[in-house]
Amino acid sequence: MRRLPEVVAARLRWAGVARRAVRAGAEPERVFALAQAVVARWWEQALQWEREKVWPRQLHRVAGGDAGGDLEWWRIVGRDAVVFPEVVAVADALLDPGMAQLVWVDSGAGQPQALPVDGLFCRRLGERVGREWMGPLAAADHGGPLIAWMGSVIRLRRGAGGPPGYDNAPWWLRREHQSVTMAGQLRVLGKEKKDPGSGTMWRAVVPAEQRMRIGSLLGSAEEQLLQLHGVQSGPTAEVAWQLLQGLGRSAGLVEAAWKRTAVAAVNGGVPLEEVARWADMSPGTLRSMLRAGSQEEDG
Repeated sequence: MRRLPEVVAARLRWAGVARRAVRAGAEPERVFALAQAVVARWWEQALQWEREKVWPRQLHRVAGGDAGGDLEWWRIVGRDAVVFPEVVAVADALLDPGMAQLVWVDSGAGQPQALPVDGLFCRRLGERVGREWMGPLAAADHGGPLIAWMGSVIRLRRGAGGPPGYDNAPWWLRREHQSVTMAGQLRVLGKEKKDPGSGTMWRAVVPAEQRMRIGSLLGSAEEQLLQLHGVQSGPTAEVAWQLLQGLGRSAGLVEAAWKRTAVAAVNGGVPLEEVARWADMSPGTLRSMLRAGSQEEDG
């Protein structure tokens, strides 16, 4: 940690953030877990962020100067240390009532609207973690814990309930949003190195960008459905129109997600006929879909 004075400073800052959480009636451990999940997701996405310069530099410091050929191993082992300052900054931001107010404004307040790609909240959050350019990237991650937290804040203000089986408390972290532990990631890495290209490990054969896109589509569909809970009042025609519009968008997102999943499975080595059976479609239809997707990417 001597190579990362920022982490030492963040550790001191966390004590104040934890006290702030207690005053706000929140458990510091839950606030930290949510902030860590948000930042850990950014950490995975940061490989595609050309403007991200801080974390690569910090990771090389942790590795003693150069992560070299063991970059993937160091990204697992060094993650929690490197991202700790951002975790503290995000926790502090999520506890700020002014930030929650920005979420409310972005949602349209009393007149519900879809969250904008470059909303005030995500833009300000990017500034608070030292990345002014990150706002649109954070806002577009519909399948992640940050958007889920924003959805909870919005529903609480509107007095709307969450879906069955989901807690509407902002600090409740869904199981699928919990950050993967170091031990879990190292086990996966070990299996991939032992049997490379076998097609048995999703993470090994499906690029991170594709995995994130599938998750984003599903998360966006879920958020679209949750937003519909707040529009079931008013003239019959208007409510029906809004519900059908929202359901149509959600159905389109889910369809896009399963198509991308089918493509990823075939590209990962699963027989096309097997994937077609799982997707309840003919092999010929799936083959045509794969060709069309390939042509779109080439274009």
